[in-house]
Amino acid sequence: MTTRQDLSRYAALSVAASIVVIALKIVAWQVSGSVGLLSDAAESVVNVVAAIGAFVALRVAARPPDAGHNFGHTKVEYFSAVFEGVMIVVAAVVIIVAAAERLLHPRELDSVGLGLLISVVATMVNGAVGVVLLRLGRRYRSLTLEADGKHLLTDVWTTAGVVVGVALVAVTGWLALDSLVAIAVAINILVVGGRLVLRSGAGLMDSAMPAGDRAAIDAVLDRHRAGGIEFHDIRTRESGHERFLQMHMLVPGDWSVDHAHDVVEEVEDELRAMLDHLSVVTHVEPIGDPRAYEPWRLD
Repeated sequence: MTTRQDLSRYAALSVAASIVVIALKIVAWQVSGSVGLLSDAAESVVNVVAAIGAFVALRVAARPPDAGHNFGHTKVEYFSAVFEGVMIVVAAVVIIVAAAERLLHPRELDSVGLGLLISVVATMVNGAVGVVLLRLGRRYRSLTLEADGKHLLTDVWTTAGVVVGVALVAVTGWLALDSLVAIAVAINILVVGGRLVLRSGAGLMDSAMPAGDRAAIDAVLDRHRAGGIEFHDIRTRESGHERFLQMHMLVPGDWSVDHAHDVVEEVEDELRAMLDHLSVVTHVEPIGDPRAYEPWRLD
């Protein structure tokens, strides 16, 4: 059995940080009138919505299995990440529309220095929280926290680009540069959002564990193969932070049920010690029976 942890408190940190950051960026846009800073604020709106979605998803993911969801609720993390990816794309479209309008109707910027200073402060908040969430996501194998962390760090680079662009506008007086920077920012976050959706979609399709996890599994099984046991039809998948493994274990036909069961327990304990949040289903069969080599039926 694995322990499901409620990670929503970390998402609550993201919600709080996103609200502070969007307030700062809106002020920066208002005092400067820069469409580049407006695009930065628009992405932060998405950060707030995505952080709230992550909070809800992590609360649901922490629920134990029930009669309607026998394997738990961890796959909700993929839906949360897809939602965040879609919101990123929506923000990019909004930015492009605003930038195109400003490109056609340029206007002078006001109080650029103050606006940029406020944006830098907001970026420092985003960067600190983003690093924390990314580390927590990797530690707890939470795609939701990892996606939220990456989103915030993407926002850091977005703001950095906007700050540089708006500063150049102030120095050169070339107003079109403000809109062009905003469009470049939008294209960048479109790529980030697309990658996030694709990765989440792979999880919804029950993708197998990555090569490193499979190598760890094979290392455990190889030690037991040396004792005359065989394993075949090994299948893996991931659901949020949970891992699932099913396999056939072939043992000598003269083994007692008790002895075979003891060996299964030993193998499964070693596997769970190697990979956390791992659920294992093992089917024991006699090694001399040809039927033992038939694969799992999927129909």
